[in-house]
Amino acid sequence: MFPIKDHNPSGRTPYVTYALMAINVAVFLSYWGSLGDMRVMGQFYWDWALIPARVSEGTGFTGIVTSMFLHGGLMHIAGNMLFLYIFGDNLEDEMGHLPYLGFYLASGIGAGLTHYLAAPLSQVPTVGASGAIAGVMGGYLLLFPKARVDVLVIFIVFFRIFPIPAWVTLGLWFALQIFGGFGSPADEGGVAYWAHAGGFVIGILLTIPIWLKRGGPGFWNRTDGKPPHPEARYALARTSIPKVRRRR
Repeated sequence: MFPIKDHNPSGRTPYVTYALMAINVAVFLSYWGSLGDMRVMGQFYWDWALIPARVSEGTGFTGIVTSMFLHGGLMHIAGNMLFLYIFGDNLEDEMGHLPYLGFYLASGIGAGLTHYLAAPLSQVPTVGASGAIAGVMGGYLLLFPKARVDVLVIFIVFFRIFPIPAWVTLGLWFALQIFGGFGSPADEGGVAYWAHAGGFVIGILLTIPIWLKRGGPGFWNRTDGKPPHPEARYALARTSIPKVRRRR
């Protein structure tokens, strides 16, 4: 199951979100042709990915930032950009363009440091924008806990779209990161669960000043936890295939 869109329209064009998506895609395409060459990619990740052991040695600090714009494969970047597209525009609308950019980078850096603290001697390169995007998701949860998010649920050959409150969707996602973090060693390859969890928490903390400025719990009371504007409605197209009735 994964979200495909929300019902929370933004009031301004999310230029920063679009720019971040474009930068991530452009960077990925710049080395996409070399993904199958282990020697080339090994050196590339050594230079630009986050490698906790290098940070512990006093080198490789730039990887905490540059790793946010690298991805390990097509599905990796596609999933991250989908999440950024769904949740980023509303946070940018609330924060403003430049503050949102600072928030995104701070969440990503915080996520990288969380991953480092979880496995300071790991030599496994870590890449991906998911830590920064987790921060966006955390901020979104704080401001719009009851915003409806359309989630595509796939079970073998059955699939259906369900509108689910953001607190359920994002809360479940966060719980899975915590579960995964305790269930798998942070110094081995795979998903950087603690980076996700750390980015999510940092995103909530960085959004608290805006939430308080809006009235804190009073903001939730006024909006019932939903976006403070009419939600977007999507018309479902009817099928043109005629129904065939059975004869008795």
